[in-house]
Amino acid sequence: MIACAGFHSALADYRSALSADYQPQLRKVKNEQLFNFFEPFYRGMVVCVLGGLLAIGYWFVPATGDYLRRAAVWLAALTFVVLTTGLIYRMALEGRPPVTNLYSSALFIGWGAIALGLVLETFWKNSIGVVISCVCGFICLIIAHHLALTGDTMEMMRAVLDTNFWLATHVVIVTLGYASTFVAGFLAIVYIVRGFFTTGLDGGTAKSIGKMVYGIICFATLFSFVGTVLGGIWADQSWGRFWGWDAKENGALIIVLWNALILHARWGGIVRERGLINLAIFGNVVTSWSWFGVNMLGIGLHSYGFMDQAFKWLMGFVLSQIVLICFGCMPLRKWKSFSHLPDTSATPPSGKAAPQPA
Repeated sequence: MIACAGFHSALADYRSALSADYQPQLRKVKNEQLFNFFEPFYRGMVVCVLGGLLAIGYWFVPATGDYLRRAAVWLAALTFVVLTTGLIYRMALEGRPPVTNLYSSALFIGWGAIALGLVLETFWKNSIGVVISCVCGFICLIIAHHLALTGDTMEMMRAVLDTNFWLATHVVIVTLGYASTFVAGFLAIVYIVRGFFTTGLDGGTAKSIGKMVYGIICFATLFSFVGTVLGGIWADQSWGRFWGWDAKENGALIIVLWNALILHARWGGIVRERGLINLAIFGNVVTSWSWFGVNMLGIGLHSYGFMDQAFKWLMGFVLSQIVLICFGCMPLRKWKSFSHLPDTSATPPSGKAAPQPA
């Protein structure tokens, strides 16, 4: 008992010493403990799943009126609020902008995808924007969850990254470019899945998705280009050269060039609606390689983000996108949504135009 009392007395003295000399650190530990208890990203993922299920249910049971869609919108908006709160809390704990490593980039891309999907839903009230929000958000949060298992998600910054200005400009803007390119690609996936495998893609919906994809690609081109240029300026200040053909730099440039290629192909009439859709899906391959693939090479000045655990998942994702593109290139008579048309290469009567071949 005497030894136990002595231990508790020593522990009390130690705590008093910590409180006197390390008050800011103890406060930060308490705040981080509260953050971990709240688990905003896990809770946001759960709400995201519920919203996605309701949004997809609206497609299958439209007779319920607009109730399912509106409920899905509110759940997606709640997910956005929860993720925003979590990101701001993390920023306050770290004293950094929202993107500092692969884990936080996955969170931020999910957050950006949800925001873009909600914006789409305000213009096209057909639950497609909500589905994109929830699917992209869920996938990014799952990726972040698995990245969190590899160690501390609030690790010390590497010296080359230790500048809040460039983290808040280059990294955030180029990550928004990633997010928007993914959103365009997943919109294109919705187009092909609904058109090829179901009868739920009419001419009006097809045109709406085509407009969504085009608008998001314009947004993605702007942000990926500006973010890449800002990265070059940062590299010039940090490493003494604007461009060094580093693997990560090449990946960012490829995203810019691919989005520019899509827009020029559309403007030049080289592709039409279905061609735009297939090119947007391949944008998922380009972006996933630039986001994760180059980190698996372990070379270049960006090799501090090296990882090799996700190679098989990356290859599986790339293969799935190629398969979807193959479905997208099938003649329209093979598509369930347009198989009833007497001449699928022709344009049906007013307001029901079928998507044209590339």
